[in-house]
Amino acid sequence: MRKKNKGVLILIIVLVLLLAVYFGLRSWNVSQEEKEEAEQEAATVHVTDTAAEDIVSLKFNVGNGDLEFSKEDDKWYYTPDKDFPLQQSYPEDMAEAVGSITADRELTDGDALDAYGLDDPAYTVEYTDAEGNVTELLFGDMTGDDYYAMISGSDTVYTVGGSVIEALNYSLEDMAQLDDYPSIGSGNLVKEVITQNGETTTYNSEDEDQAEDIAAVAGGLGAVTLSEAADYSVEDEDLDMYGLDEASRITVEGTYTQDDEEQLLTLYIGNEDGNGNRYVMLNDSRIVYLISDEICDNILNN
Repeated sequence: MRKKNKGVLILIIVLVLLLAVYFGLRSWNVSQEEKEEAEQEAATVHVTDTAAEDIVSLKFNVGNGDLEFSKEDDKWYYTPDKDFPLQQSYPEDMAEAVGSITADRELTDGDALDAYGLDDPAYTVEYTDAEGNVTELLFGDMTGDDYYAMISGSDTVYTVGGSVIEALNYSLEDMAQLDDYPSIGSGNLVKEVITQNGETTTYNSEDEDQAEDIAAVAGGLGAVTLSEAADYSVEDEDLDMYGLDEASRITVEGTYTQDDEEQLLTLYIGNEDGNGNRYVMLNDSRIVYLISDEICDNILNN
């Protein structure tokens, strides 16, 4: 019995020693990783070091025209037109990119600015933080995949990755948040009501005599894609330009089923644009879209 107890004691001691070695090695590995991270951070040259959430405005032109965005109450807006339907992910990613630029190289005792294209910068990017501090970044010539860059008012020239400019390289149209459009077809279209010039036409899926008509208008509604816009934030006084004012427009109300529940789509159809399209709007949207004449004709069963 004593031998058995002695064996168990030895096993316990060995286990304790192994656990001590394990946790010792784990602690050492963690400290080494922290040390390496600290060394890497110390060696990193920060051109800018502003938290994205602290940036409240952006202004730049990287080849897609002058763009300016501002943030109010944690929401980003296109500054010249606050009604523009801006996808929030774009300015958020842009703020992240310009606020945390690191340099591949810091040039010391360099040449004159014209040697880097910084006397006449290719791009100028400006951002303002919540304290009102303005940072202006100048980007000059490319060197490989990098740009020569500097902060306005500083004498230090850096090379920075081209990913900074890539993060800003979007047109305003690219950043538009367009409306969602439902999936409609002959299988789920219940009814379509067309109102034009004070007259109403109804196509009902329960009317067997209208089976072909329902298939036609469902094909038109199902072919709609909201991908091209003529106006992203139309004012009420400008609706008549598109034939979308209340007196001129054609109103299409489509009742359809989705997840076994009836839904209503209201589509307004306006004038032709002269290029084979017509202006259309969804009921609660301020965006004027372009949809082909052919699709509109099918929707109207013309």
